[in-house]
Amino acid sequence: MVNPLSISLRSKKLGVLIRDARLAARKSIEECCAVIEVSPEEFEAYELGDKSLSLPKLEVLALYLGIPLDHFWGSKARSEDASPALDFDVKQLLRVRQRMIGALVRQARTQGDISLEELSQEVGIAPDQLEACENGEAELPLPTLEAFCARLNRPIEEFFDKQGPVGVWIGQQQAVQDFLQLPDEIQTFVAKPINRPYLELAQRLSEMSVDKLRALGEGILEITL
Repeated sequence: MVNPLSISLRSKKLGVLIRDARLAARKSIEECCAVIEVSPEEFEAYELGDKSLSLPKLEVLALYLGIPLDHFWGSKARSEDASPALDFDVKQLLRVRQRMIGALVRQARTQGDISLEELSQEVGIAPDQLEACENGEAELPLPTLEAFCARLNRPIEEFFDKQGPVGVWIGQQQAVQDFLQLPDEIQTFVAKPINRPYLELAQRLSEMSVDKLRALGEGILEITL
């Protein structure tokens, strides 16, 4: 059984992180409300931890604020970069993501051989509410989704956007972080335009099968002998 206090504490922490992200991005409550289409009172409740955003709305908010999504699982601000433009239909994206997350929850529950009634009781929500969430008809607050993940033994990352605009942005942010973790000499090599052909060659080689690589290596060896 999930402790209701743990969900409440998570909601409070999430609210602090949401406010921190908004202030770092220099956005007003009204601007954020317009993006995820909630009232100022509701957004203030999110920041106070009295209510919790769903994962789709949190993803869109992170994109709008230019804050890496993992900020909301950390304990400090991660970015003050300029906010990217949201050149897509946010309302449609939220609907699609809500349905996708519901379907993933139902799939995980079914694979775990857990009844809807059993899961709803363990996380402390009504069965009809859980069913509505699984059908994509209702939002699933993030702390409750995290409780589901813990019960179903699934990582929260499994529910993140992978293919949509948020997923693309997350991938770009991760690519930047991966590049910055490379040794300085490799960063310098990659950054030079003159070295691009070598990088493209390395990319093509990485996509070749082991047999083709072996044949290529044997061919080069014959040439050099």
